[in-house]
Amino acid sequence: MIASARLYTERFLLRQFCVEDLPFVFKGLSNPDVIRYYGVNYSTLDETNEQLIWFNEIQENETGIWWAICDKATLNLLGAIGFNDLKKIEQEAEIGFWLLPEYWGQGIIKEAASAVLGYASKVLNLATIVALVETENNNSKKILKKLDFIYQKTLWNCEIKNDNPISLEVYEKKISE
Repeated sequence: MIASARLYTERFLLRQFCVEDLPFVFKGLSNPDVIRYYGVNYSTLDETNEQLIWFNEIQENETGIWWAICDKATLNLLGAIGFNDLKKIEQEAEIGFWLLPEYWGQGIIKEAASAVLGYASKVLNLATIVALVETENNNSKKILKKLDFIYQKTLWNCEIKNDNPISLEVYEKKISE
């Protein structure tokens, strides 16, 4: 199992999710602005518990780790960031993130991502981080470019979302030292 890890940045505490975070996760993953380009959404609090179970499962089976992004001063929850599809042999994982809309444009993901990318390199011994972004999600693409992710290719009409085909852009960052 991947050990739980608290990470600290100048402004934020990143910690693993707990059962008390269920209302926050529901607030985020039921918000139309958050889920517009996100692959997961929930319509009830009970359904949202599946997300907390998933966070625990991927950490237990060593295929990922996710953190709640908390304001260090107030401990208010702001969003989430983490890795899934972690492959130890290939030394690779996929990064994902989301924030409640009232916190967009404040550099939160950039700051949190710097901490988790350091963790990925030093603790998880990963060499490459991949990001899959819906082609229309310009905000996430801007963040990835600020984090020095490099565009690799577009997977055209590779998934179905809301009964419509969507395309994903693949970005990659080498993090090995």
